[in-house]
Amino acid sequence: MSEYIEIEAEMSDDPAVIIFYTNLTLAEEGVEEYDSVEAMEEGSPVAQALAYVEGICHLRLDDREMTVTRDLEAPQHIIVAEVSAALKDFFL
Repeated sequence: MSEYIEIEAEMSDDPAVIIFYTNLTLAEEGVEEYDSVEAMEEGSPVAQALAYVEGICHLRLDDREMTVTRDLEAPQHIIVAEVSAALKDFFL
């Protein structure tokens, strides 16, 4: 495990989409896509760690980049904070 993780969140033109960039590999085997919490719970270890973040409708992992599509009822800043915390807990 790494001693640190860098996480940068970027809002896209679509208000439901948040793009995260990290210094660590999120997807070892190529692109991973999950279209439900149930799929995330059955997916890779990183997807499973993120399945507990309420409000995620779709998750895409690609190397060191992650795209989250959120339920518009879930506040953006809460999703960013919870995804960042989940990644830190997972990697650190």
